[in-house]
Amino acid sequence: MRPHHQRTIDRLVKHFQADENYLALIIGGSIARGLEMENSDVDFVLVATDQEYERRKALQNFSFVSSDFCDYPGGYVDGKIVNLAYLAEAARQGSEPTRWAFTGAFTGFSRIEDLQHIIDSIAVYQESEQAEKINSFYSQVMLLIYFVKEAHKRTNPYLLAHASTNLALFASRLVLAHNKMLFPGHKWLMEEVKRAPNQPDNFIELVETLLREPNLDNALALKDCVVSIREWELDYNQALTRFIEDIELNWRYGRPPVMDW
Repeated sequence: MRPHHQRTIDRLVKHFQADENYLALIIGGSIARGLEMENSDVDFVLVATDQEYERRKALQNFSFVSSDFCDYPGGYVDGKIVNLAYLAEAARQGSEPTRWAFTGAFTGFSRIEDLQHIIDSIAVYQESEQAEKINSFYSQVMLLIYFVKEAHKRTNPYLLAHASTNLALFASRLVLAHNKMLFPGHKWLMEEVKRAPNQPDNFIELVETLLREPNLDNALALKDCVVSIREWELDYNQALTRFIEDIELNWRYGRPPVMDW
């Protein structure tokens, strides 16, 4: 951690620890993961009392952004306000981006017993969900090829861009799930995929080629690369059924959109 980031954290701790409306301050983001740059912002989570959380809920104000705590060029702090129930729910049923957001996170101060244990229990890949997610992501890859073909047939640039981008997304999510790694959200997706130990040697190159030049040949090359990783459990008809369940019928099953799962 850079000295100016530590000074910023010290100021945040001093400021919020003196306010009884807040139970804890958690440092996250690139600084917590050791990926910060010289001018990186300081990401944090404030755990509010239930009373303060409800007050903020009424105001629809769950963020805290300020440059007042920083003494370096371009510096600012970016905080989100939650309550203790949020942390418990994140540990029990949080989405992968929510879980990934707590990887490496540490407490600045805490009035909550065993808070670090709660944080660590959030940032865990849920192995019980792996098989279902692999089936969903594999089905997306198989069926998105159809939409790439349709885009070419109809000369539809929007559909081509949409299908190609989603093919890159779900191929990448499939690799992450295969490696039991959390999806970090779109900003850090490719950096996280590069870390996956079990992937084809040319996977990243094929993803980037498809994104630069979305066309059927590049889409098929990426699909074939994914298929080569291992023996998958679904045939095409099963993948089609899964695709329909995840895209058209997920609302019936109380399942979030597959992109956010």
